[in-house]
Amino acid sequence: MRLASGFMAAKHLFAANELGLFEALADAPTTIDGLAARTGLTRRAARISADAMVALGLLEREGDVYRNSEVAATFLAGRSPADLRPFLRFWDKISYPAWFDLAEALATGPTKEVFELDDELQEVVSAGIEAVLAGPADALPEVFDFTPHRRLLDVGGGTGSWTMAVARRYPHLEATVLELPVPAEMARQRAAAAGLTGRVSAVAGDAMVEELPRGHDVFLLANLVHYWSPETNVALLQRVRRAAEGGSRLLLADFWTDPTHTQPVQAALMAGEFAVHLKEGDVYSVEEVRGWLPEAGWRFVEHVPLAGPQSLVVAEAA
Repeated sequence: MRLASGFMAAKHLFAANELGLFEALADAPTTIDGLAARTGLTRRAARISADAMVALGLLEREGDVYRNSEVAATFLAGRSPADLRPFLRFWDKISYPAWFDLAEALATGPTKEVFELDDELQEVVSAGIEAVLAGPADALPEVFDFTPHRRLLDVGGGTGSWTMAVARRYPHLEATVLELPVPAEMARQRAAAAGLTGRVSAVAGDAMVEELPRGHDVFLLANLVHYWSPETNVALLQRVRRAAEGGSRLLLADFWTDPTHTQPVQAALMAGEFAVHLKEGDVYSVEEVRGWLPEAGWRFVEHVPLAGPQSLVVAEAA
């Protein structure tokens, strides 16, 4: 029953996020009447949503006064860099409706791929992915030493968040984000806002069909491999290898699993997310990617954790 009612907790959370409950409590605790006034909700609606958040541990209640829990204050109130609100919006507006058809997607394939969304929804997807992967992105420059490298190519780099985390930590590094037009423009805007325009550039292109730009000595593929079948991934890694000089490093960040595809648990569940959005999407084990690397001209170096269910496979151009 706890599993079957999981959708209720998720939808309560999405609604509270959409209605601004956590932002309304960011500055000070208040009563239900105060919360209703701050959000524009009726007293009944504010009480239903707030009490559900208390039950889930995201709000705290003392008498008639409600306040954000520490978790909500950190991730949902919009007052810290660790802001998960865009991610919840992505899952609510795009992922949740797609999961209605999980059985059909598993049986016959998704009715629409994430690539087919319009530009406005593509921005929602990109912002959501950036938000939820902030932890692994920030961990990358701590886990991998970029000191020996001079130029990074971030293949399918989304909004450029991973690249910018590296660029802030290693000021000598220059980087290029290669992405489809909508996220590439977002990456340009993010780089400009971060004052990194001189060192981080964004180029519109399709890494799955075009030859990659040369002149880079470290290549990052963050959460790209899970979009594709093993055969397509081998072809992609071969394309990256053609752009790499001998000794270049390849960094593959993803939901890498154990050989059974059941651990980490979140990775096993994410396989469903990929199934409803992608015709070829799947999670893969570290052992599987190690099997692809020699065929594509790479040599496995190591596998190290990043943050949460994300980890990093490092390879070297053979």
